[in-house]
Amino acid sequence: MPDKTSHILVVDDELSMRELLEFMLIREGYRIFCAEDGRTAISMIEKKSFDLLLCDIRLGDITGIEVLKAAKKKNPNTIVIMISAYATAETAVEAMNKGAYDYLPKPFDNNELKYTIEKALELKTTAKEKQTLNDELKKHLHLDLLIGNSPGMMHIYEMIRQVSKTETNILITGESGTGKELIARAIHQESDRYGKPFVAINCGSIPETLMESELFGHKKGAFTGAAHDKKGFFEIAHNGTIFLDEIGEISLAVQVKLLRAVQDKLVIPVGSAEDISVDIRIISATNRNLEKEVIEGRFREDLFYRLNVIDIKVPPLRDRKDDLRILAQHFLDKYSKKAGKEITKVSSYAIDLLNKYDFPGNVRELENLIERSVALSSTNIILPDSLALSVYKRKKTPSVKESSTRFSIDIDAVEKGISLDEILEEIEKAYIKKALEYSKGNKTKAARLLGINYRSLWHRLVKFGIKKQ
Repeated sequence: MPDKTSHILVVDDELSMRELLEFMLIREGYRIFCAEDGRTAISMIEKKSFDLLLCDIRLGDITGIEVLKAAKKKNPNTIVIMISAYATAETAVEAMNKGAYDYLPKPFDNNELKYTIEKALELKTTAKEKQTLNDELKKHLHLDLLIGNSPGMMHIYEMIRQVSKTETNILITGESGTGKELIARAIHQESDRYGKPFVAINCGSIPETLMESELFGHKKGAFTGAAHDKKGFFEIAHNGTIFLDEIGEISLAVQVKLLRAVQDKLVIPVGSAEDISVDIRIISATNRNLEKEVIEGRFREDLFYRLNVIDIKVPPLRDRKDDLRILAQHFLDKYSKKAGKEITKVSSYAIDLLNKYDFPGNVRELENLIERSVALSSTNIILPDSLALSVYKRKKTPSVKESSTRFSIDIDAVEKGISLDEILEEIEKAYIKKALEYSKGNKTKAARLLGINYRSLWHRLVKFGIKKQ
């Protein structure tokens, strides 16, 4: 919960608005300070720390953007919410690019404003608490490869800390794209084997006929094409860690030979009669349910128990949405730098959109999405439109006909070619207009009727050019 004793600075050149906000927020338990113009606000910011600023974009002397910049310069952790009766997508982008948490149009719904302030302060408090815990866990760990402060990731960090100093075999389970190899690398880096080989093998990418040779090596002349001796991955990983990704893809025939390597740390190259002893730490990973594979006879039970001494379960991205913003920002920094662009932030509206998506491809899918968004974006902030494939604007398609009560959709029109984006946009606009009609212009109620939040509705109003009632 946010601290209701938080200090809030209200900056607005209209006395009536200042008094309204002051009265409303004092009743909520906040400590409120007011400034009638930008210069006064900046002077107050230089003398005192504020947890949150509620600032109008148009002031009598200087702009709210200047106040925003001054606040962020004094303390980057200060939350700034901009308000304006002249809200446009361009000013929203500029404000958020300068570090604003959110941007609300006037006249705003009081409950929506109170909710936005409470959520902002709550996120600030929670982030501070999580960072403290994260710093405590990470101060002796090299977890630079892993990102996230969600409960699921904090558990992963703790598991890494506990298992890294052991020699126990580990099985990492989780859906594709959740970062299982990153966890394996982190365990290796924290172990006494750090600095020694870390050999990662994708078992699903090696043909069955080559698997034994790739894992254990072969002698010259062992088979057609074996022109010289070759070390296998197990021997290459000697004194280090071997990571067997997609272990569930290995055939039963190879599993028999793998069992001896796992159990006795001995390998026999193809075409050889001599054992080779290897000193390795074995970490495996799979997106399959290996227990089910064992029951159905596709995976050896004895090998399963040898590999699965400790099981680390990696949560899918849909179950760790608290990490979505920080992951998106990480990938944004990575790919904007790579593309030579100065894209600094993912907008709150875009984050809202991402939060509604289940990400079946998990973190890998998010990374690909952000990379594509960087390529498509023409602004220095990622907006919702950049998250989708290009929208081709055409003349209004005849495949959707609007009546006063419903849509008539001509599916057969696809034969002649349609614009699916255009159709969905027309449907969306009509529902928004009807929701505003039912709510008598109350945007908070309209958003509730549509099952979206206030910010998402406001973004659509701006995007579609719908007259705000």
